[in-house]
Amino acid sequence: MRETNTIGQKVRQLLHIFIPILITQAGLSLITFLDTVMSGKVSAADLAGVAIGSSLWTPVYTGLAGILMAVTPVVSQLFGAGRQKEAPFSVIQAVYVAAILSAAVIVIGFLTVDLILGHLGLEPHVRTIAKHFLGFLSLGIFPLFVYAVLRSFIDALGKTRITMLITLCSLPINFVLNYVFIFGKFNMPALGGVGAGLASALTYWCICAISFFIVCRFEPFAGYSVFRKLYRFSPSECRKLLKIGLPIGFAVFFETSIFAAVTLLMSHFQTVTIAAHQAAMNFASLLYMLPLSVSMALTILVGFEAGAKRYRDARSYSYIGIVMALCFSLCTAAFILLFRPQIAGMYTSDPDVLILTQHFLIYALFFQLSDAVAAPIQGALRGYKDVNYTLGAAFVSYWIIGLPLGYAVGTWTSLGAFGYWIGLIAGLAAGAAGLFFRLLKLQKRYMKKMMIS
Repeated sequence: MRETNTIGQKVRQLLHIFIPILITQAGLSLITFLDTVMSGKVSAADLAGVAIGSSLWTPVYTGLAGILMAVTPVVSQLFGAGRQKEAPFSVIQAVYVAAILSAAVIVIGFLTVDLILGHLGLEPHVRTIAKHFLGFLSLGIFPLFVYAVLRSFIDALGKTRITMLITLCSLPINFVLNYVFIFGKFNMPALGGVGAGLASALTYWCICAISFFIVCRFEPFAGYSVFRKLYRFSPSECRKLLKIGLPIGFAVFFETSIFAAVTLLMSHFQTVTIAAHQAAMNFASLLYMLPLSVSMALTILVGFEAGAKRYRDARSYSYIGIVMALCFSLCTAAFILLFRPQIAGMYTSDPDVLILTQHFLIYALFFQLSDAVAAPIQGALRGYKDVNYTLGAAFVSYWIIGLPLGYAVGTWTSLGAFGYWIGLIAGLAAGAAGLFFRLLKLQKRYMKKMMIS
């Protein structure tokens, strides 16, 4: 990364960081996409089982990985301030945190998964698939969290193409493993949707090993000697990371868990409805990779500029990112309108699921505009290390506004399952508005501080 002076230079630098992040995020989402699509080719029950399992796992993973994302603003600000030598210590402490989180998730999951699935009113076969899918997936939790730390470190240095290449390597690995374990190839048992969990766990071990090798052997990462010295566990440094990471993690958890909660609340609907909802939600999540990637790029660039106390440049990056995300959302909305039948056909050949998925995709259109505003602002605020307001906004907009409204519309009107999507859209819009006003206030404060100094 380097200091920029014109809008054109800023746009080019943002794109230089954004494009690899987008490919990386899309690649990681494609792992879940492949799990869902390939499981759906076995049966609607396998699709629904993987859907329920993913709905339980996704908010847990994204929330805890959000905690580890604290590495990005910490390292980027150290880099901007010329204090690069302090980065390895922070990275190692984040790895310790990743190990603790992994152990906690596995233990809690083992103790509670039967209880949670038992209260969802699922068909017995679907419940069994979901349980064993999660059991196999848990084998990959530790390497996945370590990869989240290493990826944040690599991205914070502006080398987002490296994580892009790692993710691109993981896709064929995951596809082959899915093919082997879901359909029972090469003398392996046909595990159906359950096999998708095992394939994903093995894929996570692969990407962790590749990342570790790159950080240790290739420049500029090897020059930091991150793993050459085994620093002791530092409670004070971990507290600093958690002070930034916990609000990020909980904000991400509140955002992603709302979608999982809707899926779980819809478990009393027929399997066809659950499968169609999950297919449409999965595709909407893929499209969300556009504004999310802009958000992650802004965290890096705003953090870099804020660390160097170039607050005017940090503000410029924020607005460029929002405009970019809005343009992307208009394109994705048009794509959904034009290709709904083809999109639904990627997930299923069941005629009932196919038709219902196309209806759900209409509602996914309205996610795009709110996400295009909210996600970039979240990234910019994290670059400033301003994370507590994002946490509060996520909780209020999704859990106080979105979920109750969705439940009311879905339960007491003829819209049924579609009512939950209306609630989600309302929550997203409210969150976007609140975050925008927070960004304006924060930037005004920093600009005033710059003028005084």
